[in-house]
Amino acid sequence: MIQFRDQEIANERLVLESATEVFYLGHNLTLRNCTLVIGVPARALVIARTRLIGCSIEVKRELKNFRWQSVVLTGCRFKGRFTGNDFGEWPSAPGQGSIDDCDFTEANLDQTRFLGCDARRLRFPPWPCFTLLDPQQRHRELTALPWPGDVGRGAMEICAEDPPSTRALTFSAPALAKRHGTTSEAIRAVLEKLDGVVF
Repeated sequence: MIQFRDQEIANERLVLESATEVFYLGHNLTLRNCTLVIGVPARALVIARTRLIGCSIEVKRELKNFRWQSVVLTGCRFKGRFTGNDFGEWPSAPGQGSIDDCDFTEANLDQTRFLGCDARRLRFPPWPCFTLLDPQQRHRELTALPWPGDVGRGAMEICAEDPPSTRALTFSAPALAKRHGTTSEAIRAVLEKLDGVVF
């Protein structure tokens, strides 16, 4: 295991790549204006009680199902593919994680949730990604729409199971279309008639 903890690192490039090692960031770690390059899968990465301020986070391979729940992210920029990630304050760990003033415009996000945050202070990726604001509170409205394929019965019904603190949910339209037997264009046709969407 390679661990960074109990220190502040500024203006450095940290590359997390290894075929055998697990990388552990935290506890009590602050990265300020650093570039964090992640080249390992979620199972080889632990980030806990860590603050990332003004950092660039670049994933070299798709980062799947990673929970940034005990990470404070402020003014960071994200690049690469993130699938099934959770950012912000998780209900079971209040006060441990947050996200504010972060930029995902160069990232590709799919099935990625933002919890307990002010979504207006985040910059989401452009089309072909799209972001639904307050999806959990709007799940009835979302499932009632005439979605193509089985998007309504599949992806939109899942919104009801999200924590009430979910402020935004981002999908990749091509990935969503592939999973639910439709096209990105057909999904966009529904989105264009809907309020509370960023794309």
